[in-house]
Amino acid sequence: MPVDFLTPEQEEKYGCFCDTPTSEQLAKYFWLDDTDKELIWNRRGEHNQLGFAVQLGTVRFLGTFLSDPTNVPQSVITYMANQLHLDAQSFSRYRNKRSQWDQMQEIRSVYGYKNFTDKSTHWRFIRWLYARAWLYNERPSVLFDLATARCIEQKILLPGVSVLTRLVSTVRDRSAENIWKKLSSLPDNVQKKQLENLLQIDQKTKKTYLERLSNPPVTISVTGIKNTLIRLQELRQLNTENWDMSRIPSKRLQQFARHTVAVRAQAIARMPDQRRMAMLVAFAKMYTQSAQDDVIDIFDRYLTDLFAKTYRKEQKERLRTIKDLDKAARQLREACVILLEHTDPSIHPKTAVFEKISEKDLIQAVQIVDSLTYSPNQTLAYSGLLQHYGTIRKFLPLLMEEIELQATPAGLPILQAWNFVKEHGKSNKKRWKNAPLAGLNANWSKVVIDKDSGTVNHRAYTFWMLEQVLEALHRHDLYIVGSEKYGDLRAQLLQGEEWKSIRPSILRSLDWSIDSYESLTPLKEELEKTYHQVIENWENNPAVQIDTFAGKERIVLTPLDKQPEPESLQKLKQQIHTMLPNIDIPQLLLEVNRWTGFMDGFRHISEAKSRINELPISICALLISQACNIGLRPLVQDGVPSLERDRLTWIEQNYFRAETLSESNAKLVDFHSQLQLAKMWGGGEIASADGLRFITPVKSVHTGPNPKYFGSGRGVTYYNYTSDQFTGLHGLVIPGTIRDSLYLLQCVLEQNTNLQPKEIMTDTAGYSDIIFGLFGLLGYQFSPRLADISESRLWRFDANSDYSMLNNLSKSRIREELIHRHWEDMLRVAGSLKLNKINATHLIQALQYNGKPTMLGRAIGELGRLFKTRYLLLYLHDENYRRKILNQLNRGEARHSLARAVFYGKRGELHQSYREGQEEQLGALGLVVNAIIVWNTRYIESALQVLRNRGHTIDNDDISRLSPLGHKHINIVGRYSFVLPEEVKDGQLRTLTYEETNKKEPDSL
Repeated sequence: MPVDFLTPEQEEKYGCFCDTPTSEQLAKYFWLDDTDKELIWNRRGEHNQLGFAVQLGTVRFLGTFLSDPTNVPQSVITYMANQLHLDAQSFSRYRNKRSQWDQMQEIRSVYGYKNFTDKSTHWRFIRWLYARAWLYNERPSVLFDLATARCIEQKILLPGVSVLTRLVSTVRDRSAENIWKKLSSLPDNVQKKQLENLLQIDQKTKKTYLERLSNPPVTISVTGIKNTLIRLQELRQLNTENWDMSRIPSKRLQQFARHTVAVRAQAIARMPDQRRMAMLVAFAKMYTQSAQDDVIDIFDRYLTDLFAKTYRKEQKERLRTIKDLDKAARQLREACVILLEHTDPSIHPKTAVFEKISEKDLIQAVQIVDSLTYSPNQTLAYSGLLQHYGTIRKFLPLLMEEIELQATPAGLPILQAWNFVKEHGKSNKKRWKNAPLAGLNANWSKVVIDKDSGTVNHRAYTFWMLEQVLEALHRHDLYIVGSEKYGDLRAQLLQGEEWKSIRPSILRSLDWSIDSYESLTPLKEELEKTYHQVIENWENNPAVQIDTFAGKERIVLTPLDKQPEPESLQKLKQQIHTMLPNIDIPQLLLEVNRWTGFMDGFRHISEAKSRINELPISICALLISQACNIGLRPLVQDGVPSLERDRLTWIEQNYFRAETLSESNAKLVDFHSQLQLAKMWGGGEIASADGLRFITPVKSVHTGPNPKYFGSGRGVTYYNYTSDQFTGLHGLVIPGTIRDSLYLLQCVLEQNTNLQPKEIMTDTAGYSDIIFGLFGLLGYQFSPRLADISESRLWRFDANSDYSMLNNLSKSRIREELIHRHWEDMLRVAGSLKLNKINATHLIQALQYNGKPTMLGRAIGELGRLFKTRYLLLYLHDENYRRKILNQLNRGEARHSLARAVFYGKRGELHQSYREGQEEQLGALGLVVNAIIVWNTRYIESALQVLRNRGHTIDNDDISRLSPLGHKHINIVGRYSFVLPEEVKDGQLRTLTYEETNKKEPDSL
């Protein structure tokens, strides 16, 4: 790996003050305790005292001493002088080199700073660096930053920049070589030959076996399921189950596997033998595991569609026979009326009925009602479903042979049913009498068990078992060993010695105590205080009332009025819009890249440093092709090397991945967060999550139906996370419109920008007790917007507490004993989520699948009721709080409008079959939208400065209501120019045109 991975700017910033320290940094690194001050006051003269303090703070902050200790920002000198009650001007006399050197040596001795070259120190540092490189494979610049932070933390004086860069490069190379060596030694000679054959061409498909096996079938059909199972069999023929990979980090295996799939077979064939074999081994292992998930995914989709299709068909049949049902119902009504009005004791009621309606007609009417009506809880068309049993049997034996299920204690009855069908699928009816029936509900029981003979209908039993198996897999009561999506969640949680060793740091970071009573007491006091705060202000809160409906009290909350725009704001928007330059979208991206270097996040999949000329232009074209949904054709320019089709295709294969899009996005968000105008919109402490829907007309397993959004077709939801500065922090692709709250926490925990919001806002769909509990455990404030608060319940701890007018609305008690009983398990869950040991979405599904929480889920839900009640009380009490939630959600919706405008090609439909392609394309869309926001923010900021220079008085309240989401000045549709004007090539801004008379139509700023 090349050692010149740092930019000149990064090298210049190393070991020196590149910016003025923030107030938080001053407090963390330059604050002096009593011991520090006692040592400082032993110096002679104010200048030596202040100089000693500055050198002490400098080495704590930078990790090294400066060759010129006086070359520090004035804010540092002032901060130190104020603590010591010294004159900051005295620092100018701190010039004696001998005194500076002596003080530096004393600080090293007293505070335990070590030289990087000390043998034991150097050896321990290399061990740490190697372990980090082995586990995570971070890019060189990230590992360099982590190494710098490690030195500062361990009081190791920083070496020269070239020394550390060479060490990082050497250790990364050694780590990679050792992993290649270990992986390549796992297969035997026969397996190696099989793996090498993956690079050969399959004559049937004209693709390499590697390419064919890397893509699962996308057709939801019996054939699709069979092909998915055949693919799993082919991968299992590589016999990866005997390879011991326990000491190789799974993240490294996943990276190698993705690399193998992303590059061409010819490139893999040209790799050195050891590395080539390591890549193929990683592919075989990881794709054999994921192929199991693909089988379950496509089978789940098939069975769900089959259930829905038969139900719709039966509904149509019911409509066709509605006349028969009407006739039967009228006859039964007539019989009931006769019985109700019958008063003659001399005539038997039956006789009275049969005089009007014959017994035969009455029996027939009952039979018609039985056949044409459902019980209230029935959602399946059982009779129609059984007709498809023969179709299911075409693949079920192979499915049960290839998928090996295991169970938690809760899943054992379902596993027994699975094993029974697996063993007796073709047995005679007598064997089916012994079928395990635990968990059979009333609706299924009527179909599975014949009410007269008591025999088991093997067809109905099979469908019931399959439905239960899929539900249990989603709950993780059943699991598949080695599966990422359907594995055993218990094994992924922190436990045993690992949990004990890391528990203290988890408790500190989350500010919890291992003692549940100690943790819960302040929360109970805060809830009590909030109750009384709301009660005391009740008379002064006209927006909230209590009325009675159907004999029950309920809360009525008056909706917020729309905030009018003052004339000054309208005028300001008009002025700014007039001043913004018109620009093509490629120029905008290239200009933003000049400011931020966000395209540096796109690195080659092999981690090699790029030597390609004009790479940003090619990246820019690819971003537009994906974000605008127009493909490469409109962007290809023959004769322009950076825009030729072959080059663009090669760069797309080697540079475009979910992680490179994420890294580039983080650079944009970080840059934008430092702009003064962005800080006026928000401090980054608040964010919201909402979904953007896309119809997906191509065949795909990773889509879902929803007539409201997708009509008769299918689609996906891009669930994205928006900061209070308008920037998008992260996004997830969800099949169809599955309940958003399942993915909310995953979206929050996976984002990797410098903004770390603590208050999360969503629409009503993201609302549940367990979500409140998990967010509270992790230190987040969950603040959904409620469409209807009247059905919400308030919870309390003490049954005897008097909450005045809220007494009848707060009768429900929180089960405190349940929280105490499961407290450590709840902390273990929080720690596992904090460290990304477990997928948040899979965990939430397991805790409350289909509204049936586990005991741990109930305990987390009880804690969630505490946080939820406090939130509800604040929501009622504070109009500004409600307004803040509304405004933030409006920002997210407005951002979606900009995304729709950008994603204009192919009627705004997403033509991606595989989840990876969907994630990459929508990730590119989010990145381009963020680039537009950065560009708009910087130019609006410049326009405001021009207006101030012209003598305009601008209200800060008006500035806070501006938006960087306008796009009328941006050419998104049409022919594009990739040439930057000379005036902006070095990062300067374009000249703004100031006109007193506004001519352009205002945009939504």
